[in-house]
Amino acid sequence: MTLPGLGLADGAALLDGVRRTLAESGAEPTPARVAQALREQGRVLGDAEVLGAAEHLRSELVGSGPLEPLLADPSVTDVLVTAPDRVWVDRGGGLELTPVTFPDAPAVRRLAQRLAAVAGRRLDDARPWADARLPDGTRLHAVLPPVAVGCTCLSLRVVRPRAFTLGELARAGTLPPGGEGLLRALMTARLSFLVSGGTGTGKTTLLSALLGLVGPGERIVLAEDSAELRPDHPHVVRLETRPANQEGAGLVTLEDLVRQALRMRPDRLVVGEVRGPEVVHLLAALNTGHEGGCGTLHANAAADVPARLEALGTAAGLDRAALHSQLAAALSVVIHLVRDRAGRRRIAEVHVLERDTSGLVRTVPALRWGERAFVPERGWERLRELLSEGAGSEGVGGG
Repeated sequence: MTLPGLGLADGAALLDGVRRTLAESGAEPTPARVAQALREQGRVLGDAEVLGAAEHLRSELVGSGPLEPLLADPSVTDVLVTAPDRVWVDRGGGLELTPVTFPDAPAVRRLAQRLAAVAGRRLDDARPWADARLPDGTRLHAVLPPVAVGCTCLSLRVVRPRAFTLGELARAGTLPPGGEGLLRALMTARLSFLVSGGTGTGKTTLLSALLGLVGPGERIVLAEDSAELRPDHPHVVRLETRPANQEGAGLVTLEDLVRQALRMRPDRLVVGEVRGPEVVHLLAALNTGHEGGCGTLHANAAADVPARLEALGTAAGLDRAALHSQLAAALSVVIHLVRDRAGRRRIAEVHVLERDTSGLVRTVPALRWGERAFVPERGWERLRELLSEGAGSEGVGGG
């Protein structure tokens, strides 16, 4: 921030002095207190300058600093800082460099440490990274130097308070024309499914929208590493993992949450992101009457999903044959998202699962993206059968 009559360096030094004064007093940076702190620095400024300095310091001390306008922009999904003059945003069309800057690298570090502290996480030289959720739901990840070379790296994933509806996603181009009806049928049929895709393809956004289609008489239990799902539904139970404290106690894993969720009478069991041993409990649950369960999974293609789940299950002690046996009975559909060259997030393909002659599960393309509508593939008849069977079923899964 520059102040009238002062150069950039002098203005920064003045604000540093005010910052120290306020930090030592523990006082909130109100205009009156900032004016007093400015006077203590031997400077007298006009009302406009005092108000500007107060807002700047309030933003830095209790807000998100220079990132606040970006985080408040409803079109922004991600804010990434790699250097004081390298602040990037994603508005759904790929990364854009913004004109927002920090005074220097220590300012980026201070903001990262303060945000981590707000989230109850430690971030210092002994623990140079933090992954946490801020009180407003924003996902924070920060890495300090020297692990992050040159400057603190800060990544913020914005979680909007309201989930998109399926209609809004259709208008945004995530679904092709007519795709909304098919996804509604999938939810009505209570088919178990995974939403797969790479980072930033909109998996959580789509899953939140789909969960908003669940009937109001059903109970949704969410188990997430970081609470990002925001389904528009009247009966949602949200469970979130917790890291161990500094003494190494208090760890709550996603596997723990899935086990607890199964005791909470879920009509729909949802794992925000399947990426560890919780896959064993999820598959077991989907095989024991918990219809309509779902989650997300990082994968480069729908065809890679069985191999990804096999790797996770093997790491958790489940042998290959048992994993594929459970997978064949537990999971029906994979919805795969991509981000095209224009930055648009869209459903690239929908697959069904089947067992081959060796007993292993593979995915079969049922639908692929088309500009005018989903284009049927060889697995379409099987998907249509599943939708018809589910629509005719009167059972409601429960604990």
